[in-house]
Amino acid sequence: MRHGILFIIFLFCSQILLAQTHKIAFKTDYGTIKVVLYDFTPQHRDLMVQSIRDSIYQGALFNRIIENFVVQGGEHDIDIAKREAADPKGNKPRLAGEFDARAFHKIGALGQGRDDNPEKASFLNQIYFVVGKELSEEDLAKLEKQKGITFNDVQRTEYLKNGGLPRLDGDYTVFGEIYEGLEVIMAISRFKTSKDDFPLSPVRFSVSVIE
Repeated sequence: MRHGILFIIFLFCSQILLAQTHKIAFKTDYGTIKVVLYDFTPQHRDLMVQSIRDSIYQGALFNRIIENFVVQGGEHDIDIAKREAADPKGNKPRLAGEFDARAFHKIGALGQGRDDNPEKASFLNQIYFVVGKELSEEDLAKLEKQKGITFNDVQRTEYLKNGGLPRLDGDYTVFGEIYEGLEVIMAISRFKTSKDDFPLSPVRFSVSVIE
């Protein structure tokens, strides 16, 4: 019976991936990472597609690397804060968060960074990949109590089988996931960094749409 349930969950997840309309590629010196963007987070999907058209992520950097957590790229928090502080109009452009139970912080998930704004709105030019860590039933139960949420069967199965970062669910927008090249981002997550999580050698990437 359990194997049957897991097979149904696998088919459900596969259908979600097949149904999406946009795929993109992150090209690095260490390999290519292919990502499917979710149609059920349309504003973040469209932001990424437009960012590619505007060359926002051409020659960008993975500039915050934390093993067992995330690999973050694009505009750094420090640079965003400096730019916004210098703006005489005090503009802080953000994109409203999009939260969907199908978009969660599994390993390989693509999310949009943000600051601690109470609306949980995203930065426009900062993304991250989930590296995550192993999780237990006790970990999930603790998070459910702390966050006042309940992980569904798909989320629970994925987190217990492969790990992830469920503590970020409902707080940061996930809008895609890696379907090829997960080993590349996992390798990058193990690069040596400074005490401030900057990689000791630049890790550049460019993003393109897969036609």
